[in-house]
Parts: sequence; structure tokens; C-alpha cells
Amino acid sequence: MKSRIWTLIAAIALFAAVAVPDQLVAEDSQDHKDPHHHYKVIDMGTFGGPSSYYDTLSLSDRFPGFADPDGFARVINQHGLMVGWADTSTPDPDPSYCLVPGYDCYVAHAFQWKNGIQTDLGSLPGGASSVALWVNSIGLSVGFAQNGQADPITGLPELRAVSWNDGQISDLGTLGGNQSFALSVNDRGQITGGALNAISDPYSFYDLFFAGSSAGTQTRGFIWQNGSMQDIGTLGGPDTFPALINRQGQIAGFSYINSIPNSDDGLPTFDPFLWDPNKGMKDLGNFAGDQTASVNGLNDRGEVVGGLWLPGGNQIHPFVWDGSRLIDLIAPPFGGPGNGEASWINDAGEVVGLAGIPRFCPPDSAAAGPIQHAFLWKDGLMKDLGALPGSPNSEGDSINARSQIAGISWNCDYAFTAVLWEDNSVVDLNRLVPPDSTFLIYASSITDQGEIAALGLLPNGDLLAEMLIPCDENHPGVAGCDYSLVDAGGEPKIQPRTVAPGAFGSVPSRRPLSRRRNWFRTLADAAADR
Repeated sequence: MKSRIWTLIAAIALFAAVAVPDQLVAEDSQDHKDPHHHYKVIDMGTFGGPSSYYDTLSLSDRFPGFADPDGFARVINQHGLMVGWADTSTPDPDPSYCLVPGYDCYVAHAFQWKNGIQTDLGSLPGGASSVALWVNSIGLSVGFAQNGQADPITGLPELRAVSWNDGQISDLGTLGGNQSFALSVNDRGQITGGALNAISDPYSFYDLFFAGSSAGTQTRGFIWQNGSMQDIGTLGGPDTFPALINRQGQIAGFSYINSIPNSDDGLPTFDPFLWDPNKGMKDLGNFAGDQTASVNGLNDRGEVVGGLWLPGGNQIHPFVWDGSRLIDLIAPPFGGPGNGEASWINDAGEVVGLAGIPRFCPPDSAAAGPIQHAFLWKDGLMKDLGALPGSPNSEGDSINARSQIAGISWNCDYAFTAVLWEDNSVVDLNRLVPPDSTFLIYASSITDQGEIAALGLLPNGDLLAEMLIPCDENHPGVAGCDYSLVDAGGEPKIQPRTVAPGAFGSVPSRRPLSRRRNWFRTLADAAADR
């Protein structure tokens, strides 16, 4: 089992080696005693089933390696509205297609939470499950839903890109094929995602990665606006996969640059791109490898971050596109023997992610191999953000306008802890919440107001989506808030023992491997190893 963890998870405990073109500042694990604010925890609950979720834990499992917005998905807006999805008590009618494969197999519905009320957003007529992935400032949310039909090519349930406005679901359609999915929406109501057309394509992103089929049709990125879906084109190959859209309507993702398969994995080369409504699609280049690893962040200045494979497909470097050039963020002492990936970039150009350091977990541990640390890249400098004492690995997933960073820290046995970096210190978020709260294992999104989207782990292994509200001067009068400051130093709290939710099936070995897909699989496999 543990060797399978390392193979399938080649991300959260494999992605390392990060750097910067100029100089780098490294720090060991930080244990500062600066006081922090308490947080109120709001449990999103379920619809009668065992678990609830946010971001793209399910989507990234279904799209191995796609540029998934787990970590950068905007699931909380500035008005305190949160979206995600939650299990019902109904078993999935198609057990071969579970929304969260291997973890549970229930029909799940998208939800919206606001002012203490959780609303079931339902699915399309005839469909079972739905997922909400992103919400904009006016409460328009997007994702995908089943429509009750079977894809005639794959036999799997058809998905449709959808939006929810005032609780009403709308099918955004396709580009002539059988599947589509919406990933993000900006404050102008412009939506991006992927959709299939009717042109046969043996290298279809969707069918190869999602359905394991080579008989699919082309996957194309779209922009949906003014009631219609527009194909944004490609970099020369048959397929495009978008990830993010900013306020200017620019879209970041990756695209095949030709139709010529490579010898190592049989897929054509694909590069990251930035699509502009006035200039079209720009190839952002590569590091002489044949594939993008991820496109994880896009800010309103048109700067893009993620990961790129190196030649041979054995190592990934984090990158930032600064608007004019592609920068490889690799330099000692982050030049460990692993890989690296950038997770997010704010509008000030500050980049966070994870990076390998020249330290290792023991060979007999679940996370045997290189240790990773969260990093902050700012003004050409890479800073090692350290990790919690006794929990040597860490990852920064999201950074807000106040330079607060949300992420995770984990030990060599894959015990995960949600963490926050602020005021030059790292803190276990479990020390900032009421003692009877669900144990927080993951914090992947933080708003400019400081609210955090987190996942809580119950002793039986179930997961719950959580919203953390800071008890600070920006959130006065919140019922149940403790407005005193807390010294949160010391060892991290202990993760509860979990019951294995079930073994995962095999995973397609195609690259790119997204650390976030693999993180979720690691969680379940680690529980099974206990």
C-alpha cells in the first residue's frame, strides 16, 4: 500500500525543487510565538450522507493531472457565501462512477451556504449528482451536473457545465459533443470551462483522462457570455483545457501544440496558454519538456503560475509567467531531488507553492522520499516558509491581498494539518478554533477578508467542508467568536485515527500528475495503512 501511495501521489510528497532567478532566502521550521486571532468554525454539513466537500477533490480525481482549481477555487465570496457539494443518503446509481472514487459512493448535490442557511442546489432534470466549484461576488456559481443521460461513447453519465443564479440551475450546453464542465466565473458573469465537440480525437483530454477511452472527441476550452458558448481555439493541436478566468476576461490553461504523439506517453506536447479576448491565445512556452504539469493561478494582471515538466518527464519545476517571460523558479537550497509547483499568485505578484529541500522522510515511512516546504516568491526572492514542528512537510495553497497564506503541513506518516502563515510565522489552525471543532486537515483557499475554506476530518474518516471566520476587527460582533488573542506555538495537534474508507482502484498513469489529485488519494490510502 505504501509503495502505491508514493506512485499514485507523486505530488504532495513528491513535488519539490523550487527556486528563483535572482536569490533565495531559506528558513527552517518556524515556531514563532506571535499572537493570532481565534476563528469561528462553521460546519457545512451534508444532505444526509457521510461527507461534504469544496474545491475540486472529485473533479481532479476524474481528470488526473488536469489543471484543477483545488486550492485556487473561489468557494467563498466577500459576502460570506460558500459553495461546494455534499453527500445525500442515496447510493450512487452507477457504482462504477463515484463522484469521489474509493472514498464514498453517494449521490452528491451542490450546495450554497449563506447566513446560516445551507441550500441544496440540486441537479439537472433526470440527473443524480452536481458539483459547485466557484462563486463570484454577486453569488453566481458554476460547476457541473449530471443530466440523466449516458454518454454513447464511454457509457458513463453525461456531465453538463452549469451555473446557478438565485438557486436556479442553467445548462450551459456543449460545443456539439456529449460532455462539458464549468470551472470558474468572473465578476462580469463570464464563465470558462471545457466542452466536447463532435470531432473524433484519439488524444481527447476529457476521454483519455476522464473515461480512459481513446474513442472520444475533441476537448475545447470555452468562454460563455451573453447566453452563448464560444470555442477559444488551441495552440495548434486538437485540444485545449482552460482553468481560470480573471476580471479582464483572460483565460489561462493548457493546450496541445500539435497532434504528434511523444514516445514517452503517446500524447502530443501541450503548453500553458493565456487567452485574451482581444489578442487571442498566447503560448507561454515550456522548459523543454513535453507537457504542462498544472496551471494553478491567474491574477488580474495576466500573470500565470503552475508547474512544467522537464525533459524525460521525471521532474517538475514551478513556473511564473510575469506577462512577458516564463520564469523557472528553481535554485538552491530549494534544489532538492524532488519536484516543485506554484499554487497561486495574488494581484501583487506574490506566488506561493511547495518546494523540495535536501531532507528526506525515512525510507520505511509512508511519505518516504524528499521533504517539501511551502514557499513565497516575491520581488524575485524565494522564501522558505517552513513547516510545523514535528510535521516537516508543508505547502502554501492560497495567498490573499494581505499576504496571509493558507495551506497544509504533514508528517512522514501522512498526518495532515491545516495551517496559516501570517506575520512571519506558521500556525496550526486547529489551535485557533474551539477545542470541540472537527480536526482541520486542509486549508486551501483564503479570501482577502481572511475567511478560510478548510476540510475537517472526523474520527471515522468522513470529511466535512468548513468555513473559518476570523474573530478580528474586520468581523465585529460575530456570534460565538472569541475576540481574545492566542499564543498558538508548540507541537501541532494530533490528527484523529481514521477508519479506511476503502481501497482506490487503479489510476491512469498518464501525465501530468497533479499534486492535488494525489493528495486526496493519499489521505484515503494513509488511513488504510493505519
